Amino acid sequence: MASIKRKKGTIGILTGGGDVPGLNPAIRAVTIRAIREGFKVIGLRRGWKSLVSCFREKNLDQAECFQILTEEIVNKVGRTGGTFLHTSRTRPSHIPKDEVPDHLQGKYTDPINDLTPEVLKNLDFLGIDHLVAIGGDDTLSYGVHLSKNGVNVIAIPKTMDNDVPGTDYCIGFSTCITRTIEMTHSLRTTAGSHERILVIEVFGRYAGFTALLPTMAGAANRCVIPEYRFRIERLTELLVRDRFTNPSHYSVALVSEGAMFEEGEMVFEKGESDQYGHRKLGGVGDLVATEIHETSAKFNNGRKINVIKQRLGYLVRSGDPDAIDSIAPMAFGNVALSLIMNHSHGRLVSLRNGRYDNVPIDVVTSMKKVVDVKKYYNSDRLRPYYESFESKPLFIMTSDY
Repeated sequence: MASIKRKKGTIGILTGGGDVPGLNPAIRAVTIRAIREGFKVIGLRRGWKSLVSCFREKNLDQAECFQILTEEIVNKVGRTGGTFLHTSRTRPSHIPKDEVPDHLQGKYTDPINDLTPEVLKNLDFLGIDHLVAIGGDDTLSYGVHLSKNGVNVIAIPKTMDNDVPGTDYCIGFSTCITRTIEMTHSLRTTAGSHERILVIEVFGRYAGFTALLPTMAGAANRCVIPEYRFRIERLTELLVRDRFTNPSHYSVALVSEGAMFEEGEMVFEKGESDQYGHRKLGGVGDLVATEIHETSAKFNNGRKINVIKQRLGYLVRSGDPDAIDSIAPMAFGNVALSLIMNHSHGRLVSLRNGRYDNVPIDVVTSMKKVVDVKKYYNSDRLRPYYESFESKPLFIMTSDY
């Protein structure tokens, strides 16, 4: 396809990283208002991969890389989960040789290649004046890189972990903790029926918001988070005590996927790292459950307590968005369009202190957003503090970074 004929300008929009409920509502919000304001909108498929794989040839069908978006297209999917543009964990500045597109293999031959020059040329070929990137800190870190290279980038934060700095809220977080609470309560019936300890592994590589908030809401007795290395004996002691004082004789612990034993490291599944240097996490919940079973006899008169273990995983990121993840993405998309119309670029759309706003995009790479353990996590009792909620944001501890 040749360069797109421009009206007021052309906006490219993409989603990168893991899928979450709320992405399609965000795409819809950007697209509908943009079209009505006189822009053309191009949906870039599979995140940054589209801008690496695109051919700069006229009259060539490149539906696999991008598509022109219309109100009809986005209205059909605007209330659904996932991302109809698809996604990937592509990092154009760090492409392994075997993942370089075939038509570029002769040009990029290093073990790891920076294809940013191709991305810039492809943006120009497509006639994209403004780029809206929706993603977590990995996806958006490359947005920061493009912004420094002169691309007009607007970033919208999304991640189940809610750990993008510069904003109190990221798309997907509400649905994640809503589902975590619902599923934990559902699993209570089995834990109670068999008088067992229930261990549930939830999302949270570096930040423990997805374990801490549901625990604060009463879904679990205890939780362990990435920000604090825990002692398995102390966790077991507390859970055995919780089980004993519960009339139904069971207790519940939430375990962040990035949680670490006092003398251990993160637990990974087998496989190589992605282009952002991350290996797939998974399995710490199983290890915690096994250790609790073995250690429980010490606190239960010499008798081991059986343990139920469950990973929630993709169950909390699939399906339709909840109310907040239907409303917030709509607002984020409209803020992004306002920034474009005001010729303000290099910005991250944000929600701060209950108000929609925007901050410089480079906040994404300037700091980490994690739980402030001293303020919000009782490291002796392995649960959140329940005090001083006055004047806190909706999700309590998510404004501290």
